[in-house]
Amino acid sequence: MPDNYFASYLPFLIHVLIAGGIATAIISLSWLIGERKPTPAKMSAYECGMTPVGDSRGRFSVKFYLVAMLFILFDVEAVFLYPWAVILRDLKHFGLWEMFVYIGIVLVGFFYVWKKGVLDWGPSGLRSDVGSNARRGER
Repeated sequence: MPDNYFASYLPFLIHVLIAGGIATAIISLSWLIGERKPTPAKMSAYECGMTPVGDSRGRFSVKFYLVAMLFILFDVEAVFLYPWAVILRDLKHFGLWEMFVYIGIVLVGFFYVWKKGVLDWGPSGLRSDVGSNARRGER
């Protein structure tokens, strides 16, 4: 072990200090030099070029959060495929079957979520109402 173990971390510390100093300098100079002329257009909330309508504290459906969590979950599971693909030749045939089991488990979870209706965004019963009204000749 070297005499001064923490000396090997000195370049990293210098890098962090320089990066922090540059970031602080850029933000400070922007605040000092930049023009500030507030206009009604600049002060209004920007939502895709449309004027804001309604309360900003509107509630979202729980399904929105469920879909967001499922996206993160399946996205992270897909990330596990990359290291496996890199070392596939070293794993021989066992690695291939192991990944088939892994993908099977992920698909079972996906079909479970799909069957539970978490991925349905529309109001419940919308499809059945449309079909029954069309059969009766109503709109």
